[in-house]
Amino acid sequence: MIIVTGATGQLGHRIVEHLLTRVPAGRVGVSVRDPESPRARALADRGVRVRRGDFTDAGSLAHAFEGAAQVLVVSVDKMGEECVKQHRAAIDAAVTAGTRRVLYTSQMGAGAASHFQACRDHAATERILRECGVPFTSLRNGFYAASATRFLDHARETGEIVLPADGPVAWTTHADLAEATAVILADEGRFEGPTPPLTASRASSFDDIAALATEVTGRAFTRTVAPGPGFRDQLVTRGVPAHYADQFLGIFAAARAGEFATTDPTLGTLLGREPVSMREVLGEALR
Repeated sequence: MIIVTGATGQLGHRIVEHLLTRVPAGRVGVSVRDPESPRARALADRGVRVRRGDFTDAGSLAHAFEGAAQVLVVSVDKMGEECVKQHRAAIDAAVTAGTRRVLYTSQMGAGAASHFQACRDHAATERILRECGVPFTSLRNGFYAASATRFLDHARETGEIVLPADGPVAWTTHADLAEATAVILADEGRFEGPTPPLTASRASSFDDIAALATEVTGRAFTRTVAPGPGFRDQLVTRGVPAHYADQFLGIFAAARAGEFATTDPTLGTLLGREPVSMREVLGEALR
């Protein structure tokens, strides 16, 4: 059985939907925090095994992972020590359950010296995977394009993209990454260890995004560089906790350092087509 954690979330739900087009529902199980949620109940109605699994509750994970041949650990929406602790709990539970392979949704740029906390967390989790004693696959996902569109919330109204200095980023959609993950799960052992970067075909800076947004909407979008310290202070003034503001700035520092600039053809090969481009993303988000 293939077990997917976080299967009601933005990425996990899409992975399961694509997986169900490739393997019978009886071979798919999901680990979710709330088995009674609408998405979980809908999966159960289609024959998917739905069990409660909480990364802070080892007992629930043992039940959720029972009979697993593969376990996909979808990374949690946290950063720092608590994030890595929860990932370790899920990996340990998968190994204890006797899984043949643990898969994990990592990120391009994962590294202990990254400027971005999440990438340091992914690197720490990959170290746990290397030491867990069973084969593993670490999915080096491109930076989510949905993050770029969230950064444009203010610009939708004003046409002004005011953000710290950045660099090229291989923005990649949840939908493409989910489909590729399902392909990898259905073809067990296709990748050993970290995958190549799973990215769209081009990397774009926010200068590029301003130009693309202008082209696809016919409205003028401009890009202004905001000094990092001042931008951080603005975030804190708006109520963003200081540590989150620091992590936010880390994304831009990592982009300036080129940590998210690499592009690779592997995602397109898995999909059998070109990945969705940033132009297409903006055309949908800004229409």
